[in-house]
Amino acid sequence: MKSPVVLGIETSCDETAVALYRRGEVLAESVHSQVDIHRYYGGVVPELASRDHAGYLRAVAAEVLQGWEGSIDLVCATRGPGLIGGLLVGLTWARAYAFGQGLPFVGVHHLAGHLAAPLVDPEFTLEPPAIALVASGGHTLLYDLTAWGEVRVLGGTRDDAAGECFDKAARMLNLGYPGGPAIQSAAAKHEGPAVKLPRPMLKRGLEMSFSGLKTALLTEVQSRPQPLDESTVNELAYAVQDAIVDVLLTKLRKALEVTGRKRVLIGGGVAANQPLRDGVAALENDGFEVYIPARKYCTDNAAMIAAAGLIQFERTGPDPLNAPAQARWDLQDFWPLTPS
Repeated sequence: MKSPVVLGIETSCDETAVALYRRGEVLAESVHSQVDIHRYYGGVVPELASRDHAGYLRAVAAEVLQGWEGSIDLVCATRGPGLIGGLLVGLTWARAYAFGQGLPFVGVHHLAGHLAAPLVDPEFTLEPPAIALVASGGHTLLYDLTAWGEVRVLGGTRDDAAGECFDKAARMLNLGYPGGPAIQSAAAKHEGPAVKLPRPMLKRGLEMSFSGLKTALLTEVQSRPQPLDESTVNELAYAVQDAIVDVLLTKLRKALEVTGRKRVLIGGGVAANQPLRDGVAALENDGFEVYIPARKYCTDNAAMIAAAGLIQFERTGPDPLNAPAQARWDLQDFWPLTPS
């Protein structure tokens, strides 16, 4: 018996994404990015994001569905956490489609999607238990993924997410939006020594903090001759990237040490950062099994939502069609540990 075909919808932030997924295989997908809209403002404007989702979701879905002649067995959409306006657009469309087609529906936790992203790769073989780092513009968390559909939070940021720090650092350095790729590009041009920025909470368990790093960067920017020349911008981009990656890798190694796990997964938009990917890949030299998703499945996409939705459907069945959008939502409420 073939695995079910899942229609996934993702509209939690600034990508309107639709995909058809079957276990280990993306059958079709399309993404409409809002980067050009939000670049002017240096970050995502929620009202503009939700309006753009409403304007493009139908067309993006049509692009994915028009060539599909097989059946669809399940409809999934992100219902949190995220920007509430965007969530409502995707959730409403998905529930209406499921109702009209007589299909079961599952509302998916966005971070479960990032954890399930490896399942879209037909060559993926690493299975839980594993330590998972999810780092994005809105979240930075370490999980003990004990099984598909079961997690235990180990630690996270107490304030800003790593991706948010990248974005705001890029704004301070006039590098544009999105900040992660802009910072990485400028940092790659730096040669020689660089100022060392602080690593907040580096030795304090598995918790993280990035707000102080932003303040330190701002202080450094203001101390330099204005306007900043290109070499200074590149130096400071290198310094802030080095600090963020150092914190993430240090905390990831600590989580492996504390739990004794031997497998590692990463996800979220920050997982597209090359120095971070290189640092995680280097864990293989210490005997750990590592899986790093392709970059396009680190950033928000609908295939990962479909993969997580299928896991949830097989665990708990369909959701009611009135399942609400949730701007804030603890992943452990969606994927709780099974009582022993």
